[in-house]
Order: sequence, then C-alpha cells, then structure tokens
Amino acid sequence: MNRALPSTALPDAATPPRASACPGLLRIVAARDGGICRVKLPGGVLSAAQARAIAAASTRHASGVIELTNRANLQVRGVREGHEAALSAALIDAGMGPASGAAYAGASPSSASSTTASDANHVNAALSSADDVRNVMISPAAGRDRHALIDTTPLCTELLALLQSDARFAALSPKFALLVDGGERLARVDHPHDVWLAASVDEDGVRFVFGLAGCPGPATNTNESPDDNANGTGALAAIAPSQVPALVRALLHTFLDLAAADTTRMRDLLAMHSADTLLLHAQRYVNFPLTRDATLRDWRRENPADASLRLGAHAQHNANLSHVGGQPPLGRLDATTLNRLADLAQRNGNGTLHVTPWQSVLLPDIPTQAATAVLTELISLGLACDAAQPIAHLIACAGSSGCAKGLADTKNDALQLAAQLPADVDVHLSGCARSCAAAHCAPYTLLAVEPDRYDLYRRDGCAGFGRRVASQLTIDEAAALLARLARSYPDA
Repeated sequence: MNRALPSTALPDAATPPRASACPGLLRIVAARDGGICRVKLPGGVLSAAQARAIAAASTRHASGVIELTNRANLQVRGVREGHEAALSAALIDAGMGPASGAAYAGASPSSASSTTASDANHVNAALSSADDVRNVMISPAAGRDRHALIDTTPLCTELLALLQSDARFAALSPKFALLVDGGERLARVDHPHDVWLAASVDEDGVRFVFGLAGCPGPATNTNESPDDNANGTGALAAIAPSQVPALVRALLHTFLDLAAADTTRMRDLLAMHSADTLLLHAQRYVNFPLTRDATLRDWRRENPADASLRLGAHAQHNANLSHVGGQPPLGRLDATTLNRLADLAQRNGNGTLHVTPWQSVLLPDIPTQAATAVLTELISLGLACDAAQPIAHLIACAGSSGCAKGLADTKNDALQLAAQLPADVDVHLSGCARSCAAAHCAPYTLLAVEPDRYDLYRRDGCAGFGRRVASQLTIDEAAALLARLARSYPDA
C-alpha cells in the first residue's frame, strides 16, 4: 500500500474560487423581488437565537420573507439595495458564517470599515469561499431516529471542518455536495449528490457504502428514469466510519486534480473518467484500499425512507422524547412565524429548529407528553402537519413574481392547485426549465410555458421531467387531469 499523500496545495497558492451565480451569505444575488441571501445551516440546525437574528435581519434589511430550501438551508428574499453588507454582517455576527472563513483573512466583514477596500474585498472573498463549500446533508433526525444504524452528526461536523480547513477546496462549485446517510427512516436519499455515503451493516459492524454522484442505491433499475442517479456510479465499495473523512478528502482532491476549469460536478467528471480511474487516483491520498467491490453492485439501503415522518409528532430513540414537524406552504415563512417557531423550540424542546430538505421544519427533543400541544401550535401558525394535506406534496420555484426567468406565477398557482388536488399527489411547479425548486425527479411536473399555462410531465422513464402528457393547461385543467392520472397511476 502506498503511503497516503498530503495535499499538494498550500493556502497561499490555493486554486481561485470558481465564479458562481448561486446566492450565498456574502454573495447576494439579484432577483425580481430583490436580493437573495442564502444561509447555510450545519446539519440543517438553527438555534432559537439564530432564528430570531434571521427574522430581525430579514425585516430590517429585506422583505421579511424567509424560504426553506431543498438542501435544508435558508434564504432571505427581497434584500433591499444598499443593505447587502449590513445583512451579511448581521448574520455572521449571529454565528451563521463559516467556521474558518475569518481565519483565511484574519478579519470579518464587520471589521471591514477599518481596513482598505482591498483588504475588505479579501475578507469577503475568503468568507464567501469558506461559506460555499459547506454542503453536507444528513437526516434532520440524525442522532434521534429510532431506525438509524449510526449517528451521523459527529461525521457531519468533522466533514464541515475538513471542507473549510483546506483552502484548495474553495475551488469547488457551491453546488458540489456530500450526503451522509445514517440509515434513518426520515431521510432524503433521492437527491443526487456528488459524493454519497450510506450506513450499512455487515459482519464487521456498521460500514459506509459510498458512490460518486447520484443517490444511494444501484445506478439504474427498471423503476427509475435514466437521470434518477444523475449519471452516478451506484455503490462502489464500503469503508469504516473512521475512514470517511480521509475518503472524502481524497475524492475532493481527486476531483480538483482531474477536473477541467468548466467541470463543476462529479457527474461531469465521470463523463470523462471511469469510476475505477477516479478510485485509483484517490488511492494516492489514503492508506486503505480503494477498489470496487463487485458484491455491492445491487446494494440498497436497509430501511426504506419515509418522508411523511417529517410531519406530525413521532417518537425518537428515547421514547420519552419526540420530534414534531410541520411544513410552511411552499417552504415560505415570514419573520413573525420564524420568531414563534424559535419560541416554541426554546420553550418546549432543546432550543433548536431542524430545517429539512423537504422545505419543512422539525422541533426535536420535545417531551412526548407535550408533543400534541406543540403540534397544535404549529397548525395554528399555518404549517401543514399531516401528509394527507395536498399542500405538503407541492413544491414551486419563485416564479414570475420573484424571478425574471419565470414564465408564470408558480407560487400563487401552486396554492390554487392545492385547493383542488387529492391527497398524496406529488407535483412540482417550475417557472422555467431550470428546475430550481427540485433537486429530485418529481412524479409530476407542471412546466410553465406562459402566464397561467403549463405543460404537464409524468415521470415514466424518460429523461428530464419525464414524458409530456398534456400542453397549455390552466391550473383548473391541470388539477382535473392530475386527479385522473393519480387514480390510473397510483405509484407514479
């Protein structure tokens, strides 16, 4: 076995950050309804104090609209012109910035007024780069799910520290993301990631099966469309939990070693190099074997994921405690509601909110005897807390009211659709073909073609949104057709 190589990159000679149009904590992107500031939450966790800080800052510097994202983060929408720096500074001062971003530059944006413009730009670039790489997804019930094989929260913390500690990783795209799946029932495992790791049990105990791009499971099967795994590899090999950080580090350096300047995602690199080539290259960085394990070709996670567990009250591994969850309509909150959620979490739970990749929120560690009362309060705040509610099955992008590329007012149209749909029909409304609101392939997609008109697609093995089954539908027409299709194709 070759001795593992250290990174060849030094902080002073790090690869420059990739240009990006993605919103970030310091990179506030203009939209039709104002600027967008994205706040990345480590493990999806937000303290009550941080929630109040976001609510206050969104009111002072923006429109007061807060969105939950499909990567378990937050977005502040409607940032007012001239308020960008003040908003970023307020959020960083509340502890929502990267852990090591200031270490790159030795300062923070709040101290930029005492520095030169060049120094301030250096500070902002360093913080923005450290912020961009914080893309590790775990279950919102990690450490609490009764069905989990392992608590992934320590690994998440370790991987976030790794991502921020090597200045070379600033060259990764802000979309480059990792999934660490502990085997929980409450888990989002249908979102493609650049590197995924999933807990599994064999004769040696808990191991992490891993793959490049895609989702945990085979690269293809008869029930999946060609892009369900986003050109992923399926399971390649399995490693011990203690080896996960070293593996991730090796794969990240391998990606940066081999990727061209315009190659931003692992699926793009796999189009040019085989998975075996990437494993062979990654072997330079680790002192344990990285070879494909053919016995894992058809590997699947042991516990089927159940997204409905994000809603309502459910027992944790400690039967005396429960997590209680609700979903704001289309993932949007106002500052008042966020403050109320913070109060609920502090008064009844452990003082944290867990944002989920279904654009919902979970309050963990609620005493079981108080769970019903907390659930009642979530309902009073307008959150959907039952999977039978149609609004819990709809996602929509910002649409024409918030995005210049949107061809229809998807948010308003989705609310109109929810009033007419039967339960359990999952629908994605997209204002354009970019599909910003959905990282997964939804069973049904309504793609806007003009104001108040949509083409309907059904997932059936075709690439992209699936097969187009109707064109130029109004929302009323779409609702009627979706109800008929749901009866004809109940598993779509």
